[in-house]
Amino acid sequence: MDGPTGVVFPATGDGRRSTTALGRAVVADALRAVDPVGARSAEHETDWRHGYLGHFRRLVEAGLLSREAALTIARDGLAALHARMRYVPSDGAEVALDEAFALPDREPPLETATVTGAGPVERELSLPYRGQRLRGDDLRRRLDAWVDAGVVEPSCAEAVRAVQANPDWLDLRDQRIVVLGAGAEMGPLPSVLRWGGAVVAVDLPRPEIWRRLLRTAHRYGGRLHLPVRPGTAGDDAALAAGAGADLLHRLPQAARWLRGLDGRLVLGNYVYADGATNVRVATAVDALTAHLVRHRPDAALAFLATPTDVYAVPAEAVAHAERGYAARGPARRALRVLSGGRLLHRNYPPGADPGINDSLVPQQGPNYALAKRLQRWRAAVARDAGATVSFTVAPPTRTRSVLRNRALAAAYAGAHRFGIEVFEPATSNTLMAALLVHDLRTGGGPAQQHPWRDEAYAAAHGGLWRVPYAPRSALGLAVLLGLGGARA
Repeated sequence: MDGPTGVVFPATGDGRRSTTALGRAVVADALRAVDPVGARSAEHETDWRHGYLGHFRRLVEAGLLSREAALTIARDGLAALHARMRYVPSDGAEVALDEAFALPDREPPLETATVTGAGPVERELSLPYRGQRLRGDDLRRRLDAWVDAGVVEPSCAEAVRAVQANPDWLDLRDQRIVVLGAGAEMGPLPSVLRWGGAVVAVDLPRPEIWRRLLRTAHRYGGRLHLPVRPGTAGDDAALAAGAGADLLHRLPQAARWLRGLDGRLVLGNYVYADGATNVRVATAVDALTAHLVRHRPDAALAFLATPTDVYAVPAEAVAHAERGYAARGPARRALRVLSGGRLLHRNYPPGADPGINDSLVPQQGPNYALAKRLQRWRAAVARDAGATVSFTVAPPTRTRSVLRNRALAAAYAGAHRFGIEVFEPATSNTLMAALLVHDLRTGGGPAQQHPWRDEAYAAAHGGLWRVPYAPRSALGLAVLLGLGGARA
């Protein structure tokens, strides 16, 4: 079949499948009921590639009017996406996205292989950090230091301390932790296996991914369940060659396999792809999530939110940033003046409650922003419907995908000059796994009055919310400083 298959963008009048047209339409529809002026502005944006930043900020600002306003934006944004996106089977006609799950079975059903690790099971929370493994008082002191520096919110430290105080929470054998994007650096797979839990791994049918995951499974004491082609059996080499489920191109097949698993599912979204494919994969996962929740209403959902987005933040974070701004040195005051106010302007208006932290990074682009916003919308809607939801803002992290972008890699290298801590993947994924445990054992954490407060709870933003300067006004300097450090 010519052209893309699986989850695809809708065709425009000239036959193209435009990412810009889709993004603009979804944002406009999300805003329409709550902010009609903002909706018209999005619809008439002529330079979406660069102009999207303000419209994604407006989605957050409009949602602050009320809880119902935020939920309306989320529901309407998801509905707009599902109404537009399409599914093209490899041997059939294009259908609406949500009709994909009713397509006849043209593919053999996936089977399940299970690997039980022979390694030890840990029942004490520990965190890898700068060449050490922190536990007990050392971990508590690190949490305190992060809070004092504004690297994590106090509620993040409190949640981790609660897991420390309840080591039995780490025993996740009563859950089936579905890791969509099992090979991702930020996922909880290593930690859950270390704690002896059961992981249902979903990733592409690429043997190199599965060889790595199988090595991890053998190292620890948990159980790894993986989807395999019919008849796959034997050693690790045979399993790696036959494992995998393609959410983008074989979505109904993956859905049928997950529906048939025993136990309570915790559906964790850790997928990522480059460019426009990221929206396609994110949409596939969202469609899968909605489908599974209808069939498995006890399912819990888990999301890792990017720190480089727009968030409403509590007054305490604003006050922290204001103290830093008041204490800035003469060199930074002069730089702001000499740049005509373009560089190092304050993060928030004085006394904002809540403040709006705008950490969108233009280099990541509108497709990345839309893919991540879909997850926030799904988390808000699912939580409102009564589901257990773990939604945590993760810290800036030196993942492979970030380091491939030279500007972002340089910005991360220079970020510490502005009070932002960039984490190593092992630290981030273990910290995020601990917060997942907390949310699963507390029904999704404490009830909040507004979705923005749910998003702010236990955020580990790396300092972006509490630094004195608006992140984009320091980005260029961070890049220069990071490039200089790399050359040195």
